[in-house]
Amino acid sequence: MDLIFATGNKNKLLEINKIIPKNIKIISLKDLKFKEDIPENENTIEGNAIYKAKYISKKFGLNVFSDDTGLEVNALNSSPGVYSARYAGPEKCSESNMKLLLSKLKLISDRSAQFKTVIALNINGKTLIFEGICKGEISHEKKGKGGFGYDPIFIPNNHKKTFAELSLSRKNEIGHRGKAVTKLVNYLNFL
Repeated sequence: MDLIFATGNKNKLLEINKIIPKNIKIISLKDLKFKEDIPENENTIEGNAIYKAKYISKKFGLNVFSDDTGLEVNALNSSPGVYSARYAGPEKCSESNMKLLLSKLKLISDRSAQFKTVIALNINGKTLIFEGICKGEISHEKKGKGGFGYDPIFIPNNHKKTFAELSLSRKNEIGHRGKAVTKLVNYLNFL
């Protein structure tokens, strides 16, 4: 089965390709020579995922899935949430986003948070949703060289290391994107 993954994020593509079985061929936007920036103007993580999947599905007429992910911090009323990638501004700078988040939590003891990934699959004229959540907490400082985005400051529950300190395979086992992709794969295996 050929399936477009509607993302320009090479890190997400790497994570997904480690999880997806070999009988599903992932086609990236780069493979399609698609260079547009797909707008993320919806008010929810789910809304952005659905919009991106429909946008690419309409453009290419093929089965497609997209994801949107947000970091939700309890003490900040689930912020940055849908604005996670552009929390510190439209330039989507991970360093600035982490710095802003850590400064807002500086005097706050409740550092509980969760990563939430929503995958929207457009297949055979239907849209299906798969969600993955990983609960944890925000560290007091950045640790680790792996991962991307907020990974250096997110410690998943029952772990002492940040996502950036864990191997990609371990992150995929316990992480939000891995959980959502597993649900997607389980669905596709029944087609």
